[in-house]
Amino acid sequence: MDRSRARQAFDAYVSAYDPTNPRIALKVEHTLRVAALCERIARALALDECDEDLAWLLGLLHDIGRFEQVRRYDTFSDAASVSHAALGVEVLFGADDDGEILLRRFCPDESADGIIRTAVETHSAYRLPDTLDERTLAFCNILRDADKIDILAVNCLCPITDIYGVTERDMVESPVSPACVDIFYQHRCLPRGVRQYPADIMLGHICFAWELCFEESLRIMREQGFLARMLSCTWALPQTQQAFDAMAAHMRAELGV
Repeated sequence: MDRSRARQAFDAYVSAYDPTNPRIALKVEHTLRVAALCERIARALALDECDEDLAWLLGLLHDIGRFEQVRRYDTFSDAASVSHAALGVEVLFGADDDGEILLRRFCPDESADGIIRTAVETHSAYRLPDTLDERTLAFCNILRDADKIDILAVNCLCPITDIYGVTERDMVESPVSPACVDIFYQHRCLPRGVRQYPADIMLGHICFAWELCFEESLRIMREQGFLARMLSCTWALPQTQQAFDAMAAHMRAELGV
């Protein structure tokens, strides 16, 4: 794989979308950071150069469906629009009028198409299928770890409205659902169906830390410090503040953040 070719294909693809839309800019920056994180995790796992390239490419392609999602629906909410992961597969593997699929502009070699399809399709799934072969599972986990790590960064680097579609006041004044707090203490990610309030969505992102697969992923998360910043947020409601203070203390003790 030629990384410069893949990057040129990415730049050409996103150039068709409005660069002044903050959601588009956010996803371009997120994508490039995730690609770099995938490469770093792959290198820590001592994968060979070709597999490092593949891991990097997965990061570059994982959110390709987000751009069309924003154009069509002006939202990052899959519940309010479509699955951005499924849309990404459609964008990458759907043939144009000449019979060419977009993925060939990124990578002419077809040998990794199965891994690419599966990784993009499942990167935001609550759970991976239990039928994946060992190699595919490893690449899916590399991508999912990198994506989770950078979503923590996005929470600290981007305005609340661009991420959640709510105002900062809505977030600060939000209650937190007891059911979500219970799942936090089970050291699990939150299923989308249990989230009711803006604070639940943020807590869902915080819970990503529980399910990181690789030691290098945990090392990066601690090194970046974004999770610690999220755990230190100030809340208007005493009940929400007390719940987050207790969760922060627990996560610091468990994960050393």
